[in-house]
Amino acid sequence: MNQHDELGHGDIEAALATRRELGARYDAELVDGFAERIERAVERRVADQVALQQRRTAAVAGAGGRQLALGIVSLVAFIPISIALGVNGQFLALLVTLAGIVAVNLAHAWQSRP
Repeated sequence: MNQHDELGHGDIEAALATRRELGARYDAELVDGFAERIERAVERRVADQVALQQRRTAAVAGAGGRQLALGIVSLVAFIPISIALGVNGQFLALLVTLAGIVAVNLAHAWQSRP
């Protein structure tokens, strides 16, 4: 956003000062110029909001694929871990490992929510 497109209190004061100097015959031009600046500012803000919403939507849409991949990798990783820990009778370690994998998947799913 450049300095000429920003609208503020100073812009209103400048328009009023210009009207005082030029007289009432230039009111329409002053109002039109100020209205155009307001319209540009509104259009820019709307475009920024639309772009932000599109980025959020794209991030949420991509999260489904990432969640599926994480679930598959978690299962593939847990199978050999469960076999190794189950054969050795380390069931507490097996439960801790399972809880950790579930926690990672839940954290990713919760973080990916809109």
